[in-house]
Amino acid sequence: MSVTILNSSFRLRPLCRLHVIQQHLMSSQAGPEAEVLLERVGNAGVITLNRPKALNALNLSMIRCVYPQLKAWEKDRDTGMVIIKGAGGKAFCAGGDIRAVTEAGKSGDSLAQDFFREEYILNNAIGTYPKPYVALIDGITMGGGVGLSVHGRFRVATEKTVFAMPETAIGLFPDVGGGYFLPRLQGKLGLFLALTGFRLKGRDVQRAGVASHFVESQKLPALENDLVVLKSPSAEDVAGVLSSYQTQSSLDEEKPFVLSEHMDKINRHFEASSVEEIKLKLKQDGSSFALKQLETLSKMSPTSLKMTFRQLQAGATMTLQDVLVMEYRLCQACMTGRDFYEGVRAVLIDKDQNPKWKPSVLEEVTDEFLDGCFKSLGDHDLRL
Repeated sequence: MSVTILNSSFRLRPLCRLHVIQQHLMSSQAGPEAEVLLERVGNAGVITLNRPKALNALNLSMIRCVYPQLKAWEKDRDTGMVIIKGAGGKAFCAGGDIRAVTEAGKSGDSLAQDFFREEYILNNAIGTYPKPYVALIDGITMGGGVGLSVHGRFRVATEKTVFAMPETAIGLFPDVGGGYFLPRLQGKLGLFLALTGFRLKGRDVQRAGVASHFVESQKLPALENDLVVLKSPSAEDVAGVLSSYQTQSSLDEEKPFVLSEHMDKINRHFEASSVEEIKLKLKQDGSSFALKQLETLSKMSPTSLKMTFRQLQAGATMTLQDVLVMEYRLCQACMTGRDFYEGVRAVLIDKDQNPKWKPSVLEEVTDEFLDGCFKSLGDHDLRL
């Protein structure tokens, strides 16, 4: 899910959401107040997420602006590539408008289905985009922001990038295709990031394989200028420009990957047949790093941890499309469950950081329950 734990200032959309969406659709290419700015600059289509006060958190009206424009640029012979970025300098996109989805789920509003369905369709469009797609992930990039970037061919991190998938802390799972890209990272790094919500920063986002390139933030305007003037750019042309800017970016080059000294432990302890086994291995290890991860896992929703473990196991051998279909089933299970609402209450609403998970221990999350979460929704399954 497109989730952010950093930003708790979301406001519920008015009940007349259809009118609001129509207003935003009409104004999507208009002035600076639009939530998404869509421009043709040179040979590039440029998407700017424009909710800086909300850290560019993604809502349904924004999805409904971006998707049709992406499809239009795909067919437009004068548009050679797409660039997506965030306004405000703090975030690319810190997640989704989770409060609105929570309220919709409680009231039975269709937003709880529509948001995820349309978000995942957009994620798939990005993952299958035939033209070069460049995400400038300058700043906070979590949840839905990951979905808008990680499936594209080029993801440019800067020293300001903060990447995380923190969903298990609010009773969800790392969706937006997390089941596809996370198990494909080195060793067991993806499972570690998925279960713990560990944050990667700056150059480490590229070292982990989440970003394709690293460019210093101050160089992005020049980089963008050099990209938009490319004539009929091929992927190789774009890669060449990005690589040249990366070569000029030496910031933090000498610092080792933040998890380099721990990768052996991560690969050993997260190579397990269950979350219970992972916790046991961490406990037996006894090192400060292992015990810190054990403490982190003990705070997460047991249901989310087990769901995420199975999601990544299955996703490792699936196509992106099959993963998104699976994740839609899972998100709808979360919408009808309890932990998601309790997690949002504890982290975003009351902010007591003390969720009461149910079940409260891993052993009580049964295989039968999980089987039900992964089961087909029949006519209500996601269609891509």
